Amino acid sequence: MTIEILKAMAKENQVFSFDQLYQKTHIKKEMLKVILFRMEEKGFIERIEKGKYLIIPLGSEKGKYTLHEFIIASYLVKPYALSYWSALHHYGFTEQIPSTVFVQTTARKKKSRMEIFGANYQIVRVKEDKFFGVRKEWIEDTRVSVTDKEKTIIDCLDKPHYAGGIIEIAKALRNSSLTYDKLREYALKLDNFAVVRRLGYLCEKMGLPIDLPPPRSNKYLLLDPTMPAKGTNDPKWRLLINQETISPESLE
Repeated sequence: MTIEILKAMAKENQVFSFDQLYQKTHIKKEMLKVILFRMEEKGFIERIEKGKYLIIPLGSEKGKYTLHEFIIASYLVKPYALSYWSALHHYGFTEQIPSTVFVQTTARKKKSRMEIFGANYQIVRVKEDKFFGVRKEWIEDTRVSVTDKEKTIIDCLDKPHYAGGIIEIAKALRNSSLTYDKLREYALKLDNFAVVRRLGYLCEKMGLPIDLPPPRSNKYLLLDPTMPAKGTNDPKWRLLINQETISPESLE
């Protein structure tokens, strides 16, 4: 019975929920909980989070098999997009390997941070009008949603603490595969003047072709909110330059 249930679920997906299994089998829920507990004990499945399970292929060693972190992330919340530092690394924009998988969504989730099979996941909720610029990428044999290259940069400028700081973003900006018109469009669409200022300053510093409007406020913001508020003021972009190592030489 156990193998038959797993085979039926595996035809649809390697990850399934308690509710999906209930709809397919119509086994009483209390009995179904017992069946799932025994399946997990025998190493047939692994629980990803409450109510979600990964089917372990036959012959795999118990506790040793898992999916790529991006594939697991795709089952944690809907809608979703792999983003921030995770997307930077996916596109080869940073050599730093993030210790956390960042997932952007518009949905509410009780737990924003979790650990699954030894990997850390951070769920970042944004407003619906900030959830755009998403594309499909192949990870192993599965297509997952990832913010596109330009949206990744803009999101990181919006929340540098999810991207390893401004230096990692500056390195990514130098990539020749970026479309600067799209960067400008996304920066303005996000409607965050901090993003526009940071993007304008970095592009100007590195001689990158982008045309952005000047600040509308006289209030100074931090170039890098992950760093202490110490540095010099840039009057054009109304930024406190608290990360002084940004130069073409420092980004090699």
